[in-house]
Amino acid sequence: MNSNKKNLFNSYNLQSEVIKIETKLFNMKLRLLRCLRGPKQSSMQNQREELQSHHDHMIKDLSSNFKDTTVKILLLGTAESGKTTIIKQMRILHINGFTDDERREKIPEIYQNIHDSIIQLVQQMGLLGLSFGSLTTERSANYILSLPADAPEYFNEEYCDHVMTLWNDVGIRACYDRSNEFPLLDSAKYFLDNFERICDVDYIPSTEDILHSRKVTTGISKISFRVPIPKSMGGGEQEFRMYDVGGQRDERNKWIQVFEGIQAVLFLISCSEFDQNLREDATQNRLQEALNLFRAVWQNRFLASAGLIVFLNKYDIMERKIRAGKHIVDYFPEFEDFSKRPQHKQSCFDESDWTKMFIKQKMMDITQEQFKRNSRNQCDYSSSERECYYHFTVATDTRCIRDVFSDVQQMILSENINGSGSTLF
Repeated sequence: MNSNKKNLFNSYNLQSEVIKIETKLFNMKLRLLRCLRGPKQSSMQNQREELQSHHDHMIKDLSSNFKDTTVKILLLGTAESGKTTIIKQMRILHINGFTDDERREKIPEIYQNIHDSIIQLVQQMGLLGLSFGSLTTERSANYILSLPADAPEYFNEEYCDHVMTLWNDVGIRACYDRSNEFPLLDSAKYFLDNFERICDVDYIPSTEDILHSRKVTTGISKISFRVPIPKSMGGGEQEFRMYDVGGQRDERNKWIQVFEGIQAVLFLISCSEFDQNLREDATQNRLQEALNLFRAVWQNRFLASAGLIVFLNKYDIMERKIRAGKHIVDYFPEFEDFSKRPQHKQSCFDESDWTKMFIKQKMMDITQEQFKRNSRNQCDYSSSERECYYHFTVATDTRCIRDVFSDVQQMILSENINGSGSTLF
């Protein structure tokens, strides 16, 4: 903990003791004044009101000390878990969203997402032993493969016709249904379903388009925003600063640069990736990689004083996969025994519920693990009371993120004002 935070908590403890002493003195005066009668009663009322006013003033002053402190939140998780989408949601919810010029600046990114997706689908057709539905589609496929990797600056009529022909082909759709077997953007279906609208010459990306767009995060980015503090907590506003870092393996060595002064870690894990492998390592299951990373974050000594909040993200895509016949038990055999546990039967009504609870339990088990410190970056939390908070989310759903993050904000603000000691949570 840095010296400013220590001084802040020392100040809090000192002021709390003063309040306790003054309250005891007031109660002593009250018992004495109750023995008196007549005109003395009005004097007692004045003294009581004066002491109450002083008490309220000190609580308000204590709250303002915390309002002057920026709450720093670090977003962590594997690549494509939804971290950058959360940053976009904070901008939508707290900084008035995007201007038309900013929306237009996203067009090349969206074009590239579509271009990458259709090329990937066409390339995988032969590798998966699939055939196109018609000679027309084959010609469209050859046209797409003849193009460079960079998306066209403009989507002309010829390009749009070929892409729409391909997306409507039964062979391409069969390839998409097997997209867990190769790297494909989660947003591929969204953009290809909306391709006709995006092809319009006057196209300006919608907020939903921007939330679905994907660009690899390299380095460190941040966003600052202010949220109102309830009157019960002293009123006013609290500044939040949120940091986003790349989730690819070769980007994680940069994380330590932003660990200092972090009050909360928001860890994102994609529930939908149970049947996929990493882009950078085709032998490693993505969900298992995320669980391994969560263990490293939980045990990291540089984050020992930070509260930990988990967003179990993309459960909507997970549910869609299960409806399509994908099962987590095929990748995590231990799911079969888990699904027979009687303690979960009242809260789990179908396979989607069981899958969500299974992934959450995996993370909870990690927080209870006994382990030997084999790195100077690790801390042993086996005997501590550190808590972890879990939320199921859909990062592209603004209403969902608004409701969930409102709970997170209230929790952080409450702990900031009421908590004391060495950790935020």
